[in-house]
Amino acid sequence: MTENTPAAFSETADPDWDMPLSLRITPALLVHALMENASGVHTGWESCVDESALLSELVVMDDTGGAAVRLVEQEFADEAEPDAVWHDWAVEVRIGRVVTTGHFSVRTNAPPLDWNWHLQEAERTFERACVLLGRRVRRGLAVEEPLPQELPPRASRH
Repeated sequence: MTENTPAAFSETADPDWDMPLSLRITPALLVHALMENASGVHTGWESCVDESALLSELVVMDDTGGAAVRLVEQEFADEAEPDAVWHDWAVEVRIGRVVTTGHFSVRTNAPPLDWNWHLQEAERTFERACVLLGRRVRRGLAVEEPLPQELPPRASRH
């Protein structure tokens, strides 16, 4: 046995299901493997999400709390063009203190096909990132109700 081999390790037995595995993962590798279709990517020491612009979020953490994946939906105005509003799905992968974020952004007045493509790419990225934490993602169904329309006033009879 070598210095790095645990004393309980045996090459004749199958590896234990709970045996810790380790990989060398860098932000560049995360971006390359997960966020290739993102509108923009970056790293940081904290989240770039403006909590006041948050529309929804889904967070998955590992058992220790040292790593997390978050899918955030937000809307915000463009600083350069105040009339332009962006809808953004951001996928954050936090490992230790490092946050690697991929943004899938579309203008709010973009065609529905563009919205669907960006949403699907963000969801696919989130699904794949959750595998890093040993989690699976299952899709659910949501029913969207039409917005109530103002009805004309009823004609009254006297």
